[in-house]
Amino acid sequence: MKEKLIAILKRILPDVDTSAIGMETNLTADLGLNSMSIMLLAMETEEEFGFEFEEFENIRTVGDVAKYVEAHATK
Repeated sequence: MKEKLIAILKRILPDVDTSAIGMETNLTADLGLNSMSIMLLAMETEEEFGFEFEEFENIRTVGDVAKYVEAHATK
């Protein structure tokens, strides 16, 4: 799961060093995601795992994304 999420982040932010990304990594504070890149993250994650985000406002970290995916993914 973590590896797939990191691969998605690497596609969205090709200049970010993904080697230090962990489950506690904050999407905005640590990675610098803005509203557009968060939307891209949601879309890429939905496509990769076969579901649609119903809410994204409570998702702050890579771990939050992973938990949401585990609870909602169909693939």
